[in-house]
Amino acid sequence: MNRATPEPEAESSLLGHLIELRSRLMRGLAGVFVVLLGLLPFTSKLYTWIAEPLIARLPAGQTMIAMDPAGGFIAPVKLAFFVALFVAAPWLLYQTWAFVAPGLYQREKRLALPLLASAVALFYAGCAFAYFLVLPALFKFVISFTPAVIAVTPDASAYLDFVLVIFIAFGASFELPVALVILVLLGWVTPQQLKDSRGYALVGIFVLAAIITPPDVVSQLLLAIPMYLLYEAGIVASKWVTPREAKEST
Repeated sequence: MNRATPEPEAESSLLGHLIELRSRLMRGLAGVFVVLLGLLPFTSKLYTWIAEPLIARLPAGQTMIAMDPAGGFIAPVKLAFFVALFVAAPWLLYQTWAFVAPGLYQREKRLALPLLASAVALFYAGCAFAYFLVLPALFKFVISFTPAVIAVTPDASAYLDFVLVIFIAFGASFELPVALVILVLLGWVTPQQLKDSRGYALVGIFVLAAIITPPDVVSQLLLAIPMYLLYEAGIVASKWVTPREAKEST
């Protein structure tokens, strides 16, 4: 009889967690929906802004086209949805944090908050780097090698998909310092091992850049060089979070 008494408590605790999870999910989605509603009137301006790196480098008289009859509508709305996710990312992370934080120790909370803030900031930095530096350089390089007999008239939806892939690739790649710090905190690697593996990391970074970027040297270099610098930044940051005992042993 005594063994059965914890079962209702466990079920009640599980049910409480599920209710809390649903509540956090609904709040997160509601935040995205509110931002999306605010962006819908500006879909045309948003798409004009995202297309600027290419439009500014097209030959005079050339512009984008919509291969799909609904492409001129779907592409701007799709962009507004992704921008809403982008803008609401801190809110979504806060909801995740509010759900997970009660189960963490005080030291874990002190480390998790800076990591979350750094992850958001680095992702934003990666997207900004892609928009202001990578895309203009990439399109200038590609169009300069396009023969004059070929009219560059990109499809609006295909262009948006291409740009979103670039944003995700650079945003995720800029998370490298956070990933290294987490690996050190988990005890899988040490800062000294990261330093000793610089050569392998450099080769891996260039291989990764060649895989996830378009097949041109410009975008590969513009991804590989910042990633290696971020790798070095990750080594420095990992030293700050390494326990004192581990530092003394190394």
